Amino acid sequence: MTVTAIVGATWGDEGKGKMTDALAAQSRYVVRFQGGSNAGHTIINEYGKFALSMLPSGVFYPEVTNVIGPGAALDIESLLREKEALAAGGVPAFALRISQRAQIVLPVHRLFDELEERRLGDSRFGSTKRGIAPFYADKYAKLGIQAADLEDGQRLLLKLEQSLAAKNVLLQHLYGCEPLDAKALLPELLKLGQRIKPYVCDTTRLLQDACRSGEPILLEGQLGALRDPDHGIYPYSTSSSTLAGFAPVGAGVPPYAITRIIAVVKAYSTCVGAGPFPAELAGAEADELRRRGGDAGEFGVVTGRPRRVGWFDAAAVRYGCRLQGATEIALTNLDVLGYLDEIPVCTGYELDGTITGDFPVTARLAEAKPVLRRLPGWRCDLSGIREFGELPHAAKEYVRFVEAETGVKVSSVSVGPRREQLIRL
Repeated sequence: MTVTAIVGATWGDEGKGKMTDALAAQSRYVVRFQGGSNAGHTIINEYGKFALSMLPSGVFYPEVTNVIGPGAALDIESLLREKEALAAGGVPAFALRISQRAQIVLPVHRLFDELEERRLGDSRFGSTKRGIAPFYADKYAKLGIQAADLEDGQRLLLKLEQSLAAKNVLLQHLYGCEPLDAKALLPELLKLGQRIKPYVCDTTRLLQDACRSGEPILLEGQLGALRDPDHGIYPYSTSSSTLAGFAPVGAGVPPYAITRIIAVVKAYSTCVGAGPFPAELAGAEADELRRRGGDAGEFGVVTGRPRRVGWFDAAAVRYGCRLQGATEIALTNLDVLGYLDEIPVCTGYELDGTITGDFPVTARLAEAKPVLRRLPGWRCDLSGIREFGELPHAAKEYVRFVEAETGVKVSSVSVGPRREQLIRL
């Protein structure tokens, strides 16, 4: 069996889409196993630059089947918009399959997400307002609607009425809004159901058969280990597990099928949204790193918000790699650091007067002061280099530092946003 999981080691925004796009060429299936349209992957290739938030990142290869697994939060409108944008950009038609058990993000989920963030004010969690937390709340309260439900109007109406019963009380008495009518929501949902009907099937059976046949499968994670609701910086987390351990559940493959876990790690730290971020930079230093980061600077793919930036945080990356069970690291954006004479890195934290290399629980993170070490910079452009041996000595040493601090081998290094700018070690 050749099943690979690509997951984030830290706060997300590490470059997972770039890695999935690069590895999809050797895959038969690319699967989204969790999350929804609340975080995006930027991909640059011969067709142009694309931002994907719902579709799997294998859509640029006609021979790849792209799968929305039962663990994903399916935003149909977002998926259709992306599909249309790809067609308009000249991307060839691609194979898409949607699990009949995948649950649907409804307009009411997005409404509640926005209303709650507004109500929380300064205490808000920095939601993307894509309805993810209300969606997962409904899923685990057994009020969710599966893709298969969109084919039966009567069944769908009954489920909508059950879901809206409590929500309308909150809309009126907590948020001061008008109640929603299930019958008014029904026509648009049925129409959306018809639009995705050609793609809906038993993807669990599909992938189980592929596993038995030894076909290569790529499981694409969203966000990173520190956004996991159980092991991350809760409550500043997402609402589904971001860990490779959840990938078999969210995709529908056997747990033992995954033989390779690639933790994507950025050569510095970035974060979108609220929550503790120990190695964060501010002022001109942050502005410079943010401006240079990535193809168009460090700005959120979905929200457009400026990403918070900081130096490489070894304690956070080490913790994230352990949570993910990483068998290897893909190190991205190494080229971005080429403007520095010296590169600060966070090797641990000062907490209660002592130095620790452990990543603390959220309640203690605000007190954690980063312990910095300075590594030599290389002061040159790496974007044209294609072999590891051709990198400057200081850049190679930076890669070795990451390996030494995490205990995980770096298997690839990216020196730019394009597929051909990926160096295999």
